[in-house]
Amino acid sequence: MQTLYTLATLEPVEQEANKKIASGILNEKLARSLDLFIISILYTVRTAQYAETYARQRASRYLKSEEDLDISTRIAGNDFIMNLLANETFAERIKEAKIQHFVDEEWVRKAFLKLIDTPEYQEYIAIAKTDAKQEKAIIQFIWEKIILENEGMQEYFTDELPGWEDDKDMTLMLMENFFKGSSKINFLSLISGEKKEYAHDLLHTVMDKDAYCMELISPKLVNWDKERVALIDLLLLKMGICEMLYFPTIPTKVTINEYIEVAKQYSTPQSGQFVNGVLDNILKDLEKENKIRKQERTRKP
Repeated sequence: MQTLYTLATLEPVEQEANKKIASGILNEKLARSLDLFIISILYTVRTAQYAETYARQRASRYLKSEEDLDISTRIAGNDFIMNLLANETFAERIKEAKIQHFVDEEWVRKAFLKLIDTPEYQEYIAIAKTDAKQEKAIIQFIWEKIILENEGMQEYFTDELPGWEDDKDMTLMLMENFFKGSSKINFLSLISGEKKEYAHDLLHTVMDKDAYCMELISPKLVNWDKERVALIDLLLLKMGICEMLYFPTIPTKVTINEYIEVAKQYSTPQSGQFVNGVLDNILKDLEKENKIRKQERTRKP
């Protein structure tokens, strides 16, 4: 959707050249989303690791108290973090994309100081031996409660991280899946080869079938001001139509529901209802003409 939107703002060129441009934009956006995902993980990890810096600073005070000499650093060696750091693709991606410079140490420090004041952190360091669930939970707490709910930090991300405002929702989804999954993620690729192929196929199909999609959409806009229909809504309708017609393994119900949610998230307050109504009407027409041919999906070995 974002790629098609960007394409719509560019000067039109010959179709095949346009496809190459579109593929380049899509690849760039996928790479950027992957970078934001890695940066989000890095901020979370660095916040935990800052415990060691904090302990050293407290221990180096000229007038030290007993408390200064008894700062817990156990979260820096958190098992969930250690498993992540052992993932070679994680280290490779950080080095390859030069992501380190996006992490601001001052915000890491502020996040850690906020963390140590929470009951959750105090409970964590008080447990004699934590299990895997507890190890993951405290790291997830750092991301969800210390970083995401920090308004100042989120403003900083918006100002300093390229594409954060556009790709924040996708990053949140990736982080949610990250905490649900395992440390064996391939951090060199945001999505599988099969999904990437699907993304490019859908992109090119929408470009090829643009005129035909508009033929189907235009009669359904009689009760809507065509000039005021959001460009994003039109793009989502075209994508939905192409999925229904040319991607036989995706059920039509799944297509409609997905595009309703995307419209709600990225377009106007009325867009979900609009996309639902138009796609549903177009689907009924296509079914009457026996143009919808769906089949069971067979997974690649």
